[in-house]
Amino acid sequence: MTATVTVGEFSRLTHLSVKTLHHYHEIGLLAPVSVDASSGYRRYSTAQVDTAQLIRRLRELRMPLADVQAVVDAGDGVAREERLRTHLERMEQELQHTRDVVVSLRELLTPGQPVLDVEYRFIPSFRAYAVRGQVVRDEIGPWCEFAFGRLDEVAGDIRATAGATYSDEFFTDDVGEVVSFLPVAPDQAPADGVELVDLPGGYFAIAVHAGPMTDFDRTYGGLGSHVAEYCEVAPGPIRELYPIGPGDVPDPADYRTEVCWPIQRIPVTGAVGWEKNPTLKG
Repeated sequence: MTATVTVGEFSRLTHLSVKTLHHYHEIGLLAPVSVDASSGYRRYSTAQVDTAQLIRRLRELRMPLADVQAVVDAGDGVAREERLRTHLERMEQELQHTRDVVVSLRELLTPGQPVLDVEYRFIPSFRAYAVRGQVVRDEIGPWCEFAFGRLDEVAGDIRATAGATYSDEFFTDDVGEVVSFLPVAPDQAPADGVELVDLPGGYFAIAVHAGPMTDFDRTYGGLGSHVAEYCEVAPGPIRELYPIGPGDVPDPADYRTEVCWPIQRIPVTGAVGWEKNPTLKG
């Protein structure tokens, strides 16, 4: 048995403010069962309490209103369960990210900085399959999933370490060219959906970032400071190489990323600051 109540009473039943209920009515998320034509007073059914409380829970989980609408419209079917599962997985990922940031912050506030091992390496020029794009910095994760997914589709039997180049504008303007690449043989045939590019050779100062990308900026800061102190910076984009990435291991703690900073030449051994003990490789 159900009854109808005023918007004020429905607010008390559901812990949703009258203002919020009016908004949900306007956007079609939760409409009253009747609206008085002359006064505009809204009345809700007690049968709507469960729906209102579901909406409130989902909003507390920061589910976007469009997704909340889809859950409400789906009723009790498979589509509803899929929407809820997807959102809960996203919340779990955000929670893990928060934990990682907390750990990184604690390490940052701990006295003493970890020693950064810097390696100098000459990388010859090479040909590669590539996917190129103008990428907004906050969207780099989804873009990389798309780009490296496309490279995986054409890789076939190719076994090489994939990477990406990042233009200066990507860092300075929060949007710039990113080129994901997969090295191939010099005579590699073209493939649909990717470019064939020739990446130039050069000298690089290289540091390995171990683990998830939460404190990736610390590796950049340490390597960039080392380059500024002991090397001559060369023009050209920074490269990242991904010896162990998301497609290789399930645990982000096992990721390994090489950050490659372009330099003019390998510094002469014995230079001031050599106590940082970089490795020489040619």
